[in-house]
Amino acid sequence: MSLAVGEDSSSKSMGFDKDAGDNNESSEAKTTSNMPPNEGNPEEHQAGISRKASESSLCPTEEEDDDEERKIQLGPQCTLKEQFEKDKDDESLRRWKEQLLGTVDFESVGEKLEPEVKILSLAIKSPGRPDMVLPIPEDGKPKGSWFTLKEGSKYSLQFTFQVSNNIVSGLKYTNTVWKTGVKVDSTKEMIGTFSPQEEPYTHEMPEETTPSGMFARGNYSAKSKFADDDNKCHLEINYTFDIRKEWQT
Repeated sequence: MSLAVGEDSSSKSMGFDKDAGDNNESSEAKTTSNMPPNEGNPEEHQAGISRKASESSLCPTEEEDDDEERKIQLGPQCTLKEQFEKDKDDESLRRWKEQLLGTVDFESVGEKLEPEVKILSLAIKSPGRPDMVLPIPEDGKPKGSWFTLKEGSKYSLQFTFQVSNNIVSGLKYTNTVWKTGVKVDSTKEMIGTFSPQEEPYTHEMPEETTPSGMFARGNYSAKSKFADDDNKCHLEINYTFDIRKEWQT
């Protein structure tokens, strides 16, 4: 969740952390799992994961309105087993698929075409403080202020998610923040491509610093989305939060 005021942040520079640009290594996002996604050269093997957007699951975001003309034209959708059987003669592509899919049980995955991504938990981490675990309501609309952050404090967002049925390609996180009806920040973070597995994945966003000062304190509204290359929304949350002088007790 990028809480910058008065500037847009990119997928690499998130929010008001002015020092982030000077230390890219310390601010890079991390995703952990037994089977790391997107290893090797994903651009070289993009043809191996052919996807087709589902009209019933299109969920455009405000941040993506300007990108409509630049959307990737995805190929026919295939089951996971069909993906693995394709291009067997291409040795490098075969190795890349084996690395991506790992020990996937094709029988348990079944023949479903569309991947399912379930966000299991969201937590805000801040040095020297216990993790702030956020409840995820089924309707995606937390009641009241979802959380409170202390001004000028460092924090990062960590979430766990599970992938089932098929490979999810180009999973990304977008977040837009408004204050008194004015958009003050827009963030887009590419998370990666993931194969289905029982063990959840964990991803941590780059560390940010909340803004400080009289004009930064107050109530904000925001919208967060998790979507993939098919433009399918796996979770959308509309919420409000506060920035105050001290942490909420």
